[in-house]
Amino acid sequence: MSHILRNYKAAASCKKYLTTQFDYILKNTNLRRLHLTSILDKRVAFKLSDIGEGIREVTIKEWFVKEGDVVKQFDNLCEVQSDKASVTITSRYDGKILKLHHKIDDMAKVGEPLLDFDVEDEDSDEDSSETSPSATQTITSDSPKIHIDSSQAGSPTEVISEEMTRNITLATPAVRRIAREHKVDLSKVTATGKGGRVLKGDVLEHLGMIPAGTTVPHPTLMPKPQVPVPADRIEQLKGVPRVMFKAMTESLKIPHFAYSDEIEMTRLMQFRDEIKGIAKENGISSLTFMPFFIKAASIALKKHPILNSSLDVEKEVVIYKSAHNISVAIDTPAGLVVPNIKNCQNKNIIEIAQDLNAVIDKGRKGSLAPSDFAGGTFSLSNIGVIGGTYTHPCIMAPQVAIGAMGRTKVVPRFNDKDEVIKAHIMSVSWCADHRVIDGVTMAKFSNMWKNYLENPALFLLH
Repeated sequence: MSHILRNYKAAASCKKYLTTQFDYILKNTNLRRLHLTSILDKRVAFKLSDIGEGIREVTIKEWFVKEGDVVKQFDNLCEVQSDKASVTITSRYDGKILKLHHKIDDMAKVGEPLLDFDVEDEDSDEDSSETSPSATQTITSDSPKIHIDSSQAGSPTEVISEEMTRNITLATPAVRRIAREHKVDLSKVTATGKGGRVLKGDVLEHLGMIPAGTTVPHPTLMPKPQVPVPADRIEQLKGVPRVMFKAMTESLKIPHFAYSDEIEMTRLMQFRDEIKGIAKENGISSLTFMPFFIKAASIALKKHPILNSSLDVEKEVVIYKSAHNISVAIDTPAGLVVPNIKNCQNKNIIEIAQDLNAVIDKGRKGSLAPSDFAGGTFSLSNIGVIGGTYTHPCIMAPQVAIGAMGRTKVVPRFNDKDEVIKAHIMSVSWCADHRVIDGVTMAKFSNMWKNYLENPALFLLH
C-alpha cells in the first residue's frame, strides 16, 4: 500500500530511523521498494511573502535572475509592483535558480511560489512552508504499516512541536548546520549580522574557536551615541514678560469677537512716496505706513467714540475717552512693548510720525518711561512687518478694541473696466469687547478707516 508523508519533518524522522535498520530492510522483501532518495532533495520553493498594507497580489515588473543562475543570500531576484508601491524582492538562500514561476507582467499572489531554488547546505530541518511540493514523499510497500520504534527515533509529532516552540533566530542554513554539529543553541549566540542575523563568526566565537571580537558588529547593531539632553531651565518672569503675563491674563477675561477685511494700498503707497520729501525736511528719515494707520484710526474714532472707551466692570459703566492715545506694539530687545502716541486727534501725519519714531528709538534703547505706557485708549499692531496675513489680536484691558495689520501682498484684481491690474492688498484684523461693541459698529469703523487709506487725499481735510 502507499503512505504519503505530507509533512517534511515526518519524512525526515522516518529517514533517520530507517537508515539505522538497514539490515532489517534487506531481509524484508516488503520494504525493498522503499525509496528515501527524494527526502534528500534540496529543491525549495521561494514563496512571495506578505509585503504589508493588505496587498494580496503584485505584478512582476522585472526579473534580475534567470534559470540556472547562482545567487547568494540578499541578492536581488525581481521587482514587483503593487497598486501602492514598487518592491524589490531579495533572496533568502544561497543556491541555484531552477525555475521561474512567472513571466514579466504576470500577476503573483502572496503565498504562491515565485521561483524554485537548489539550495546549498540545506538541511532537512528547514521549514516545510518554504519547500516545493517535491518534498512530499510517497512510500510504497506491501506491508500494511511501517512501525517506528520511539526508543530509536523521535516521533514526527515531537519534532514538529519542538520546531514550532523554539525561538526563531535569523541565520543561514550553513550557519545552522555548524550550530547543530556543535550542539549550539543559536538563540544564545550574540548576533553581529545585519538585522540581528547570526553569522558563522558568531558561532565560532561562541565556541571559542576564534578570538573574541574578531567579528565586527554590523553598523545597524552599533549603539547610537547618546546626545546629552540639557536639564530643564526654570526662569522667573520679570520685566516685560511679567507685564505681558498679567496683561494677557486680564485680556482673556474679555469676550472677544473678530472682524477682518482687505485694504487696497496702491494709492496710499503713491501718496507716501509723494510726501517723503516733506517728511525728510521734518527729520523723518523713514516714513512708514503706521502714521497713516494711526491718523485714520483717530479720524474713525471721532465718528465711533465707543471704540475709544474703557469699561468699568464693577460699576458697569463705559468711560468715553476724549484723548486718542493710540497704543502701538513695538518689538524691542527686551520684548514686545506697547507704548502710546498721545493726543493723535490733534496731530497731523508728520507730527504722529515724529512721535512714533521717538518712541521706537526709546524702546530700542530701553529708555521708555512709565508715562509712555500710561493712558492708552486704542491699540494697533503692524504684525505684517514680521510676516503673516490674518491674526486674532488680544485686547489690552481696560481698552475695548484693537487692530492688527498683516503683510501687504501683490495680487491680481479687476479695475472698473474689468481689466486685470496689479494690486497691493493688505489685510486687517479687528477684535472688540462684545460686551459693549456690536459687529455693526466695528464694521462701520473699519469701513471708514479703510476709506481713508484707499483715498489718502482725504487726509488733507484733517
